[in-house]
Amino acid sequence: MNSFIYKLVILLIISMCECCREQCDVQSCDPLERDQCDACRSKDDYDNRDYFYDITSKDYYFDSYAHFGVHEDMLKDEVRTLTYRNAMINNRHLFKDKIVLDVGCGTGILSLFAAEAGAAKVIGVDCSNVVDYAKQIVKANEMERTITIIKGKIEELDDLPEGIQKVDIIVSEWMGYCLLYESMLQTVLYARDKWLKEDGILFPDRTALYITAIEDEEYKNDRFNWWGNVYGYNMEVVRKVALMEPMVDGIDSNKVVTTAHRLINIDLYKVKEEDLSFTSNFSLLVKRNDYVHALATYFTVQFTKCLKNTGFSTAPNERSTHWKQTIFYLDNFLAVKKGEAITGTFYLTQNSKQKRDLEIDITVKHEGEFAELYESNHYQMR
Repeated sequence: MNSFIYKLVILLIISMCECCREQCDVQSCDPLERDQCDACRSKDDYDNRDYFYDITSKDYYFDSYAHFGVHEDMLKDEVRTLTYRNAMINNRHLFKDKIVLDVGCGTGILSLFAAEAGAAKVIGVDCSNVVDYAKQIVKANEMERTITIIKGKIEELDDLPEGIQKVDIIVSEWMGYCLLYESMLQTVLYARDKWLKEDGILFPDRTALYITAIEDEEYKNDRFNWWGNVYGYNMEVVRKVALMEPMVDGIDSNKVVTTAHRLINIDLYKVKEEDLSFTSNFSLLVKRNDYVHALATYFTVQFTKCLKNTGFSTAPNERSTHWKQTIFYLDNFLAVKKGEAITGTFYLTQNSKQKRDLEIDITVKHEGEFAELYESNHYQMR
């Protein structure tokens, strides 16, 4: 939304509230006295112009998921959104008359899909202020009887509404960049262990993370190597720091030089939180004579309980998603020949101080006709 439209919306909201302001100017009323003011008490939060500033500006600094722009990107990702919709709508036999828990519900889109698929009750939970939007969206679509939206952390939720003890299905779009960035999966696992029935269903229930090697000389030179000579000055120290930060970007499939290797396969029914820190050895087969400047990860998602195979991939040769791919640039580069192998080790764990961040160590080894390399790099996803 551009600034002109945003200001226009705010002006419209203000004009709608003028009649109330004749009784009490909410903006000038002492906040400590508002609960004693008839006009203030009669006003809905959504009619207060401060509300829209708060949820989209002030809270955005602390609560990025309260900003509509984040959800716009996800909702416009048709690969993501339509796969979830098809998995639910095309499998009504799984959802009919069931109780569904939507973990990290956001705007409530998955809750709406579940209700449309025939769920008897849907409970959407999110700790972000975006739930204020979700409640209005549910109301606007006349689904208040089926969908209940709760603001809070799943881990701090003592009871489910209406005396519900267990749920039949848990739906969640928990995946992040490099699959595990932002650590939403731990919350889903907590909900699984506490609220899901013994024979309950997880949507989705299988994911896998893959690694491949790419050629990307132009971008590497533009973003990293130029630090070696900045207007005649050596700023190599910045280059070393920049290399530690993985790049999230879409990769042209023509840049992929090797086969892919699966780093981890996650079965959501069985996986434990401690399994999400892992080490995986990989071997990539070179498909053509070329150069390698970086490694890249992508992931797949599956809904195995569906009648037909349902899922999607974020691989470079598939339709683009908002997750794109995660690129780990090497300090050096490789000249490789078709049929050779690039081997290495991939280690991933959460940052000890900030659980949403990832610490990743990648070791690469190659002994080929054109080049030899042994390189170990540390990366931080912040």
